[in-house]
Amino acid sequence: MALDRPLRSVLYIPGSKPRALDKARGLPVDAIIFDLEDAVSLEEKESARATLAEALAQGGYGARLKIVRINGFDTAWGRDDAQAAKDMGADAILLPKVSSPADLDALAELTGDTPLWAMMETPLGMINAPAIAAHPKLQGMVMGTNDLAKELQTRFRPDRLPLQSGLSLCLLAAKAHGCAIVDGVYNTFKDDEGLQFECEQGRDMGFDGKTLIHPAQVDITNAAFSPSEAEIDLARRQIAAFEEVEAAGQGVAVVDGRIVENLHIVIAREMLAKAEAIAEMAKG
Repeated sequence: MALDRPLRSVLYIPGSKPRALDKARGLPVDAIIFDLEDAVSLEEKESARATLAEALAQGGYGARLKIVRINGFDTAWGRDDAQAAKDMGADAILLPKVSSPADLDALAELTGDTPLWAMMETPLGMINAPAIAAHPKLQGMVMGTNDLAKELQTRFRPDRLPLQSGLSLCLLAAKAHGCAIVDGVYNTFKDDEGLQFECEQGRDMGFDGKTLIHPAQVDITNAAFSPSEAEIDLARRQIAAFEEVEAAGQGVAVVDGRIVENLHIVIAREMLAKAEAIAEMAKG
């Protein structure tokens, strides 16, 4: 179930904080994960549902994709979260620590036709990524790189080498089954250089965007996952050149000294469509 919309920046917002929920209405993000899990204290787990439901009922989030992350079914709050989230009018429900399709089956029994998203953050989830991505209700995957690093007992490296196998397995699974997939968070929200590197790494790997923990990370992330002016210009020139040779009965063009074939035109048109969708998001 591919999403025909930008997902460059996906910001976590605590479902228990009215002020943060209100501020999110004015942030230039493509999607919001309204969090009932990690960002909510134990004392606020019950009341957070009503706080979030009220905020979503008020609306004002525009074209942003609205995703509610519930607590897992291995907790005291997961099932009640799922039942409450079904009626909140969100676009999707995000389940933490998905390790097999059976986890999504259990959630779907409570949430009906509401699209599902999966947090990919366990070793078993990495191994079962293809089966998870094939679930008929699944719309997207979110990399939970902090929890995955904990489970793998890795050490932090700026290049994320210890996580590359897991990231790649989930990417392959998502692309094979047409699911959206967004990268994990960058924890040091005041480190612009580190964030830029990790955004570019995720973008070049093929992620649709990145999850964020702070509004200060939005601008860098949006820019990194948006087509640049140079890329847009090249795409337009490639399309024009290819259409010219195609009209002459040929199948290969040359632009800037490089061969341009049909597959490059598919990529170019997808890039232009993404740029147009981003422009439409900005209007909203």
